[in-house]
Amino acid sequence: DIIRTIRDPEKPNTLEELEVVTESCVEVQEIGEDEYLVIIRFTPTVPHCSLATLIGLCLRIKLQRCLPFRHKLEIYISEGTHSTEEDINKQINDKERVAAAMENPNLRDIVEQCVTEPD
Repeated sequence: DIIRTIRDPEKPNTLEELEVVTESCVEVQEIGEDEYLVIIRFTPTVPHCSLATLIGLCLRIKLQRCLPFRHKLEIYISEGTHSTEEDINKQINDKERVAAAMENPNLRDIVEQCVTEPD
């Protein structure tokens, strides 16, 4: 439910409406007392989507802000659905790269527009 309302950076639709994320793409595993591993596998709309990294960043930021429990987060592009999935998976799961991206004011503004709940 947390990620279903994230908006696509290019289109007026949500990631759920575009089937970039679905309920079946979310996996939650207990890894300790009151601590969980949350794995998200998303599917870009096209195999060469230039905004796949940005979508992954939006997923990460929204979940980090909204999950009510201690968690480890892993976000991946669904296997075989993007031409550079390995590189993108590394980027969106690297804490330093994520922090650096969120220091960029333009990128931060786009992420905020995508993750802000509609009124």
